[in-house]
Amino acid sequence: MSSLPWRKSSFSTGDAPNCVELAADPTGAPHLRESEDPEAVISTTPAALRAFLRAAKAGTLDRPSRSA
Repeated sequence: MSSLPWRKSSFSTGDAPNCVELAADPTGAPHLRESEDPEAVISTTPAALRAFLRAAKAGTLDRPSRSA
């Protein structure tokens, strides 16, 4: 997996090791990793990644607020 063309998040700054990176293999399957632990790779499908990104953008993955 290390030979894949990894791309850092546009929100990353410099060479700090706190970035989410994304790469696609020759078949088009997406892979994600944390730059602090590049050997731990999450592989998924394009459809699952799209659904995850839609949910994250919509805020449905946010923690519910806790009432006091």
